Amino acid sequence: MTYRQAILKRKAEAVFAYPFVLLGKLLSLFFPLKTKHEIFIFCPSADIGGANKVNADLCKCFANKSPLVIFSKKPKNNEFLTLFQIEGVRIIDLHYFIDNKLYHFVNFFYRGIISSWINKGGKPVVIGGESLFFYKVLPYIKKEAKLIEISHLNTWFNYTQSFVKDIDIRIFSTVKLKRDAEAIYKKNNLPREFYSRLIFIDNMVKIPERFENKNQDLEVVFIGRGSPQKRVHLIAAIAKELHDQKSNIHFSFVGDVEKIINPKDFPYCTFYGNVRDRNKMEDIYKASDVLLLTSAFEGLPIAIMEMMAYGKVVLSSAVDGIPDYITNGQNGFLLGNNRDEDKIIEEGISVLNKLAGNKDLLEETGRNSRRYAEKHFSGKVFCEKYGKVLFG
Repeated sequence: MTYRQAILKRKAEAVFAYPFVLLGKLLSLFFPLKTKHEIFIFCPSADIGGANKVNADLCKCFANKSPLVIFSKKPKNNEFLTLFQIEGVRIIDLHYFIDNKLYHFVNFFYRGIISSWINKGGKPVVIGGESLFFYKVLPYIKKEAKLIEISHLNTWFNYTQSFVKDIDIRIFSTVKLKRDAEAIYKKNNLPREFYSRLIFIDNMVKIPERFENKNQDLEVVFIGRGSPQKRVHLIAAIAKELHDQKSNIHFSFVGDVEKIINPKDFPYCTFYGNVRDRNKMEDIYKASDVLLLTSAFEGLPIAIMEMMAYGKVVLSSAVDGIPDYITNGQNGFLLGNNRDEDKIIEEGISVLNKLAGNKDLLEETGRNSRRYAEKHFSGKVFCEKYGKVLFG
């Protein structure tokens, strides 16, 4: 979809929705928001996911600003809900009313109600963290509000380009995403003034106390979903070959990888499944030496950031934004994004054998990884950078 087509589509929808939105604005007089908020955060749900984690982190950073979190999608697991349930934060879950295609006109009503609530404040900060409902409400919010979009995936770009002129600041969680947005602006000949609204801010992870294990074997772990994008079958092939070589390298898998590979075919590996317990996940991080990813495409998985924070080594395919964080041979290792999967397997085996035979290299790379995380991923840095953008 071109920029012009996106604008036309948005205008067409606005004509259809406006009578319902106007009625919602009138209804807001009978359903006033009785609490005051400086920040409004639109979030799809409290399901496990990087975007939802960032929204929860923002609540923690700015709890003194009384954030109002608006959930709009039916949750699948709600595992992150407790991260939002902190003092100073109010949650309104609208998915019961607006996430139903049979009664979609109710969604239009709530666009009017929510925008009216926001418009009654002085200069509210309104944040959309990959929430479709945020973009639906956005056209009805007053100009005095500060509209912030947080983007973690370029799959949203096709839809969100029609809101470029409305959004005050677009924040990207990787440098690669920011470059992608700039490329779209250039392609559509957008004014240079819009480029200055594009900002990159790293996500945050907890920086734990320093911990160095003394494993006899090299402990390699995969952490992620069992989706085709992750190419878990390549990691399984690497594990099989190294097992056949009788190497001192052990593999573990965290996530629903049974969708892709059968754990019974790999009795020499450990399969944890989906790990919900945070303490157990921390134990896995501590016990591991290397995070191995062979994804065909990626943003920046939280697992990479957390392994770096623990001072562990990341070995990943050099796709999308990952080379912006991992410098090959310094704070991690990169696999060539080769179309020949056999080449990726060979390269992965080579690097892991190298690390297994050189503990000094393993430890030095891990220390560099930890230093990078301390400088870029800490909560203090995250809150300070967002604070300047939201309130500076």
